[in-house]
Amino acid sequence: MLKNPRYTGAFVYGRSQTRRLPGGKERRRLLPREEWHTVILHAHPGYLTWEEYEQNLARLRENAQANGAERRKSPPREGPALLQGLAVCGRCGERMTVRYYVRHKELVPEYVCQRAGIERGEPLCQRLVGAEIDRAVGELLVEAVTPLALEVALAVQEELEARAKEADTLRLKQVERARYESELAQRRYLLVNPDNRLVADSLEADWNHKLRALAEAQADYEQRRETEGQGLTEKQRDEILALATDFARLWRDPAVPQRERKRMLRLILEDVTLSRTAEVVAQVRFRGGATRSLHLPLPLNAAQLRKVDAAVVAEVDRLLEEHTDAEIADILNGRGFLPGVAERFSLGIVRTLRLTYGLTDRYTRLRRRGLITLEEVSELLGADPGTVKVWARRGHIDSEVYNDKGQRLYVRPTTLEQSCQWCGGPIPAKPLLRRGKKWCSQRCCLAAYNSRKRAARQAARKNAGTQMARDSCSIN
Repeated sequence: MLKNPRYTGAFVYGRSQTRRLPGGKERRRLLPREEWHTVILHAHPGYLTWEEYEQNLARLRENAQANGAERRKSPPREGPALLQGLAVCGRCGERMTVRYYVRHKELVPEYVCQRAGIERGEPLCQRLVGAEIDRAVGELLVEAVTPLALEVALAVQEELEARAKEADTLRLKQVERARYESELAQRRYLLVNPDNRLVADSLEADWNHKLRALAEAQADYEQRRETEGQGLTEKQRDEILALATDFARLWRDPAVPQRERKRMLRLILEDVTLSRTAEVVAQVRFRGGATRSLHLPLPLNAAQLRKVDAAVVAEVDRLLEEHTDAEIADILNGRGFLPGVAERFSLGIVRTLRLTYGLTDRYTRLRRRGLITLEEVSELLGADPGTVKVWARRGHIDSEVYNDKGQRLYVRPTTLEQSCQWCGGPIPAKPLLRRGKKWCSQRCCLAAYNSRKRAARQAARKNAGTQMARDSCSIN
């Protein structure tokens, strides 16, 4: 049904030619449609129209380009390789095939030139990771189909149409001239005396020559006119300009299948030649002959792909000032950063990253800022470590968490630090009960009391002696 024209309702004769070979065998050859002997359309009811039949043949010819020696193209498939069937090797000129591998649970295309390896066992000519190449070609395609680019293309089309009209006018004048010469040759032939056969034969031959020239000129004029076609109408121009915005939206729509993107690409591009030197060079050839060159950096190797970006390392170094390793992992995942091998950051990855790049841990950073440990603040305040933790939870002491176990370093408590007025040691008491307390123990309290008592007795004795001396002076 796809290749036989009888299903269109047409009667066809002379589709093949048979030739007998010297050995007695016969060779049958299919003829092109132009050489068919008889074609009668609508001879009987058909299952499909002649236009649908021609479209099927065109699709079959396009799909058949994937086979044979040249392997020019292949039909668009479901894979993500955008240049499938269009990639050409820039070294040997052969068509490149497509391989796929999985990265982060996604298929990544790779364009490989392996024709020589398959046929002659030679090493691969070149291989290129296709993700960045496809992205760059897609951006070029969206950039090319813009209102400004289409306006320029329409202006060029108008210029070409003007030149085509001039050429059409010249060809039409050539046809008219050939017609005039044939009519002139006809009049000369009709005016000759029939008895003069030599002159009549010469004029008849000249007339036949002019008729052939007229037929050739007329056929050339019709063929050129059909090939060049008619100019664009205003409606067609508006539709072309509206295509610019619709194409970009359609191309970026995630619901569009990759096969449809490949079909849209093939309507605009002829092929893409890929070369790998110090960089990846993609020579994009549009339909119509225009070319563009894309220069891309070389893809990263396995070691570079597993290496964390320097910006991520710098961000981890900055976050260590205020956050622990687990908090840093959550922050990086929330911002969309990715490690080299895993799908998301974890506590172990952040710790390994910190140790690999020699980043100072949060404990050391806090110690440099003057924070002290639990034992040091307990000794300074003269309180039990459990009491200090309770004070820190209630906000009486400023502290910072330095690891994911909740362990803390403490700010030196200047407001709670009080010394015994007798021995100078810290006063072990709760903050709410410490107000007004001056001694660290009962012994210091008694010692201070006895000291004050002795000082009072000495002052009383001194005052009594002074008073006695005044009294004796007054008696005398």
